[in-house]
Amino acid sequence: MNISTRLPSVLLVYGLVVIDYAYSACRDDITSSTPDSRFTINSNGTVIDIQTGLMWMRCSLGQIWDGTTCTGDAATYTWQEALVIANGNSFADFTDWYLPNVKELNSIVETACYNSAINQTVFPNTPSSNYWSNSPKVNNYGYAWYVSFNYGGDNAYYKHYGLHVRLVRAAR
Repeated sequence: MNISTRLPSVLLVYGLVVIDYAYSACRDDITSSTPDSRFTINSNGTVIDIQTGLMWMRCSLGQIWDGTTCTGDAATYTWQEALVIANGNSFADFTDWYLPNVKELNSIVETACYNSAINQTVFPNTPSSNYWSNSPKVNNYGYAWYVSFNYGGDNAYYKHYGLHVRLVRAAR
């Protein structure tokens, strides 16, 4: 098992010391679902998924592509804010970015990894967190689907809650 670790964070709660060992791990005994070879990495902060024909922003919204990696903190948005910001977004000389549907967003989950269930070479510094899709939950108006890049998988959540966002477009 390939495990990369970060320094533990220490939190004092009611006189108790709680140590949280944040780490990401990828299993070597599971075939990668999103190998590097599946992507064409562009110098402008985008990547093309050869399998799906989609172009993705390498950074989450709120982060900055510095030419090498994603820096800064990923922002969170309500579902409605995510839809609006996607519609008006201009990046890498493209203006047709959109919030991906749940199937598109699930296509970049790395099933061999957890505590960031995403290919960190292709999508560097992606928070191990939940990301909005543009898919509303059909039987509940107040919910929309998200994808978890902590352990992978999807679920629905309140639209007014703040989650992270990664935008996509057709590569053509």
